Amino acid sequence: MTHGICSASPATESVEKRLIGRGLLAGASAAVPAFVFARMCAEPVLDRAIAYEDGRIDVEGAHGLHEHGAGLLTRGVQANAGLGFGVLIFGVAMGALFAVLFCVVAGRVGRFAARPLSLLLAAGAFGVVYLVPFVKYPPNPPAVGQADTIGARTGWYLTMVLASVVLAIAAVWLARRLNGPLGEWNSGLLAAGVYVGAIAVVMVALPAVDEVPGPMRDAAGGITYPGFPADVLYEFRMVSLATQVVLWATIGVVFATLAGRPLEERAVSVRA
Repeated sequence: MTHGICSASPATESVEKRLIGRGLLAGASAAVPAFVFARMCAEPVLDRAIAYEDGRIDVEGAHGLHEHGAGLLTRGVQANAGLGFGVLIFGVAMGALFAVLFCVVAGRVGRFAARPLSLLLAAGAFGVVYLVPFVKYPPNPPAVGQADTIGARTGWYLTMVLASVVLAIAAVWLARRLNGPLGEWNSGLLAAGVYVGAIAVVMVALPAVDEVPGPMRDAAGGITYPGFPADVLYEFRMVSLATQVVLWATIGVVFATLAGRPLEERAVSVRA
């Protein structure tokens, strides 16, 4: 019977704890380049989106009702300490979950060494957890989206993430079950096809969201304020996607580097 890294022996439990600790460290390390990238590339796009939103509110005659930077957190704090803390918490959480996933998978994929497996898992986690939900519900900058639908939109997005994760787990299970009669290549292709088909059904079933502000018009039909700039929306979504690529790629590389020693020590102890 094949067992994973996470078994009940004391030696294996020690390795598991060390791997999870390295996952936390990998997540924290990944937060640094992700924050730098987001700070340099995303914040200028956010500033343009906020400037559009403030200008639209001024045209609507709601002066003073919406001021970014007013209140508890200024715009500078949001763009620096707030962004950094949020990326750090997210990176550490994803690093811990990644380490647990690695522990579960490592002992069941015999032909993959720790380092290539770490990189493959990071790519898979990025695709399942972020890229697939991104296709259906891409992130939006300020001024895009209505305040009274934020709860529903958040629920739909989380449903999409959950469906992607559950279907990915089911696809892996299906590939393992069909590995014997169909072979590794054919079973993998079939499982991937089932995942794509199932996730497409989920995307069609979930409601679409299109709340990008159009142009404001006067009584005569003339445009008094333009619609939300398409280039700002596109740049924000691409930068958000790229930030996640940086985060997950760094988690995979750092964890692959740090996890080698505990696994080598465990292999030596098992041989002894």
